[in-house]
Amino acid sequence: MTQQYFKAAIFDLDGVIADTARFHFLAWQSIADDEGFSLPAVVDDRVKGVDRMASLNIVLEYAGRTYSDAEKEALAAQKNERYVKLIAGLTPADLLPGAQLLLDRLRVDGIGIGLASASRNALPVLKALGIFEHFNTIADANYISHPKPHPEIFLTAADGLGVSPADCLGFEDAEAGITAIKAAGMTAVGVGSAELLREADDIVSDLTAFDYDRYFRTLI
Repeated sequence: MTQQYFKAAIFDLDGVIADTARFHFLAWQSIADDEGFSLPAVVDDRVKGVDRMASLNIVLEYAGRTYSDAEKEALAAQKNERYVKLIAGLTPADLLPGAQLLLDRLRVDGIGIGLASASRNALPVLKALGIFEHFNTIADANYISHPKPHPEIFLTAADGLGVSPADCLGFEDAEAGITAIKAAGMTAVGVGSAELLREADDIVSDLTAFDYDRYFRTLI
């Protein structure tokens, strides 16, 4: 069988490139504390890869009361303010294992690099991590109408790269993200739990375990 080499790599941000997913949960946890209820640990996985309002609805399942739309908007804004404060101290040291090396190799080999992040704060996070210039295109929650697991964000990134979805390799740590990659017609690499990411075409514990030569032609 002929080996397929991909022309582009599209990454989720939180939990794939940087250790920022934990800050989302901490921010939601603080909101829950203020509202007088607690969040079980399972919520951490449930909100991964999910946009802010959908995450809020998951969190409020544990609240024991109904919130108006206005109250929800206020809570979502408070969560974002707390998240922004938590990520203010990010540095390149917060990159997850293997991320810098993989991005460097892709850049040297002329592989298109895109971001597909549910976060509305992706741009400042990339800049704080020192990797903004590695990305040829950025698709985040500010530019799409349909959040993951809808494929729009990955299709938007592929379009920004000028590459067919079939020529893109997507990286995700969340079930909703893997579903979105597959729905976009891309090949999916799950980063993290094999149990949670079983729809992925390949699964690695972290990016240090990714087999670069299996998917990309290398010039290094």
